[in-house]
Amino acid sequence: MEKFPKRLQTLIQYLKKLPGVGAKTAERFAFHLLKWEDNDLEGFSKHLFELKKNIQNCEECGALKEILCPFCTDNMRDQNTLCIVSSPRDIFLLEETKTFKGVYHLLPHLLSPIDGKSAEDLNLDHLKKRIQALGTKEVIIALDSTLEGDTTSLYLNKFIDNLGVKTSRLAFGLPVGSPLEYIDEGTLARALIGRQKL
Repeated sequence: MEKFPKRLQTLIQYLKKLPGVGAKTAERFAFHLLKWEDNDLEGFSKHLFELKKNIQNCEECGALKEILCPFCTDNMRDQNTLCIVSSPRDIFLLEETKTFKGVYHLLPHLLSPIDGKSAEDLNLDHLKKRIQALGTKEVIIALDSTLEGDTTSLYLNKFIDNLGVKTSRLAFGLPVGSPLEYIDEGTLARALIGRQKL
């Protein structure tokens, strides 16, 4: 006999796919959802169903957009400075610091040979075209301080250096091994202001 009814067990399995959600937390969430009003559950499920359909990545910079990219269409942003990130969420984290006023470029992934993620899949031709079209004078590499992030940063530094463009990286008073999403705004702002040349 299963611990919970089958539909509830299925919901728990889906909830466990969320980052940081273990079995006990997933169970707690599932039982909490059972207490919701029908109209709340219906609205939530409809929103989830339409989420991926209505939010896409910008074809130019990779940031999330609904209709128009809020970053590519903002004429007040500094086109001379381009910040490379590896997650759409990192863009919003950097925006919260109110420190960076340039444009963004989202990588499709970080280098990780073990996972089959190689330099050929970084789409560096697109990055090169953007740097040239924007007249970029500085590229800030804002990747996680992990083995994959550091490896990718070194590879990008060499690639961008060959284009004759200055590169810098966030000043890591950031903890080694920590994704940007877990860093508080103040630390992230100081890291951005104190970025160093690679």
